[in-house]
Formats: sequence, C-alpha cells, structure tokens
Amino acid sequence: MYIKSLLTIIGISFITSSIAQKLTLDPQKSYEIAGIGFYNLENLFDTIVDPDTNKILQEDFTPFGKKDFNSERYAKKLSNMAKVISKIGVETMPDGLALIGVSEIENRRVLEDLAAVKSIKSRNYQVVHHESPDARGIDVGLLYNPKYFKVLNSKAYPLNTYGDGETFRTRDQLLVTGELNGERMHVIVAHWPSRRGGQKRSAPRRIAAGELGRKIIDSIQAAEPNAKVVYMGDLNDDPTNKSVKKAMKTVEKIEYMNDNKLYNPMETFYKNGIGTLAWRDTWNLFDQLILTPGFVTKNNNFDSYRFFRAVVYNKEYLKNDTGSYKGYPHRTYVGPNFMNGYSDHFPVYMLIVKEMKK
Repeated sequence: MYIKSLLTIIGISFITSSIAQKLTLDPQKSYEIAGIGFYNLENLFDTIVDPDTNKILQEDFTPFGKKDFNSERYAKKLSNMAKVISKIGVETMPDGLALIGVSEIENRRVLEDLAAVKSIKSRNYQVVHHESPDARGIDVGLLYNPKYFKVLNSKAYPLNTYGDGETFRTRDQLLVTGELNGERMHVIVAHWPSRRGGQKRSAPRRIAAGELGRKIIDSIQAAEPNAKVVYMGDLNDDPTNKSVKKAMKTVEKIEYMNDNKLYNPMETFYKNGIGTLAWRDTWNLFDQLILTPGFVTKNNNFDSYRFFRAVVYNKEYLKNDTGSYKGYPHRTYVGPNFMNGYSDHFPVYMLIVKEMKK
C-alpha cells in the first residue's frame, strides 16, 4: 500500500497543485495514498503497418516512411515514455501511479512493449485494450499495477454518430471496472474527436462524445448510486467548453456539486493559465480528470478513497528549453524531424486518499 507521512503529502501537493481544490488531512491520523493518471503518448506506433487500419498514417511510422521511424527510434520513444511514467508521483508513492489511462496508441503490443521497458518493468504493469475503429488507427488503453488494482471487467463503447446522424470513425471510450486495494471503482478512458476542420465546425462531435461519456456514467450510477468513477482523457476541448460543462455536466468547485453534477478539478488550472498543450502561443487543457460525487468529499471525510489533489505534470525536462517553442512540450517529432522528445501533451494525475483504520 502507498503510505506516507502527512507532512510529505501536504508538501508535495502544495508544490505541484497549489491552485487545486483545498482539502486537509488530520495530522493525528494515517492515510493510504494512490495515484491515477492520464497521458497522451503522441503517436505511439510500432514500425509495422497494420493492414486493418490507416495505412497512410502508419506507413509514416516505418523505416521507409517520411518519418524514417526505425527500430532504434521506436526503442527511444518507448524509453522516453517509460521515463515519464517512472517519475510521475514517486515523491509521494514509491511505485508511482497505480492506474494510467493512455491515448494515441496503435495497438496492444505497443503498450506491452512499453510496460517491458527497464525503468518501469519492475512494476509489472498490465494492459487493458480494445481495438477501436478510429480512422487514424489509434486507440485508448489502460496500464494498471496488479499489486494494487484487480480488473473485474472492461467494455468498449463506440461513438459513431453526432448531430444530424453523420457516421464517422473515432476512438471507443473504454470502461474498466475493478478494485483498488479491495475498493470498487470505475475508470473510463477517452480520446474525443479532434478539432480538425476548425473548433466550431467539429464541436458537435465532441458534444456527442461528452454525451456518450455522461450516458456511461449515468448507467453506472443507476446501478451503484455512490459509485466511484473517474472519467479521464484527451477531450480536445477545454474544461469550459460546452462539450464538458454542458454535455458532461461538470462544475469547477466541490461545493457546487450535487447528485447530478461531476467535479472537474482541471477547470481551476485552466482558468489560472495552466495547460497541457500549446498551439500558436495559446495554452489548452485538453487532458482532464472528471469525478463522480462518490469520489469526492465536502467535509474532509476520507473513510474510503477520496479525491485529494490534481496535478498537471509539467516538469522542466518535458519542455523545449530553447527556440520559438521554448516552454512548449518537447515532442517526439516536429513534421518529419525526429526530436527525441516525449509528447505534445503533459500528463495529468490525481492523488486519492483513504484513512487507515487502527
């Protein structure tokens, strides 16, 4: 189990997420801590073209494609992604994150290859993945540490239509139900449709994605009124966009919550100018963690796992340190040029806390 002193918990949380919702812990009590995160891995492809998906995009990620993506570069990409995962949250949790939702992965094999990288191999991360019909050939998935999390079941929910009923191919939303240290909870991993064609023109697709996400959550809550659900992903919209605020029915502050609302701790970060990706000198916060009331406490009651802090993991080593894009996420590729970076997104994660009974 993840156990740290109160002083350490408060110190780390204050440094990394000082603008997040303020919750306090009793210095006379001991607490168990776990971490749940999300990371867009930015085109984690292997070097082999899958005939069932987008050949044009995948051919770019081969030794013969315009990106000259060979086995050496694939190994570097895996190593860089594993490096980030190995470091997230270790100040508070020696084993790092118990659960990590991911997006922009080609298939199950790339996640298995990632889990086998030396820097995280000892954690024995296992994979939950369902192949989705996305036109680009990318999926979402979940890595979990079986030392702490037991998978009970999983299901992929397709998103096929929006607005006027037009059909399109995009990523499924992945629901994983399991037990974290014996406590039942649900994780939904999503990667909403992009803004290609313009934000306004493409917005109905993300609204449809938000409505699907809310429908999945509603169905869980109908069976389990106090269900602990975390909805995570690259939403390709900010916390204040209609797809999140209206379709998902989110609120910024815990005190605004009721049984019909979801808590989005990322909205406060966004309003304070903190993002997870940058475009044309503007920061967006597409990578989000959204929680049901069952995961949230209004009175510092941590009798079971409850949300404690959210973090945008934007360490300096993940950023460009020079040039026009100084401070932006340090990417793997810029156009056809291999930069040996990480991702065009910063990861996000949250700490959940439970009081240890004597």
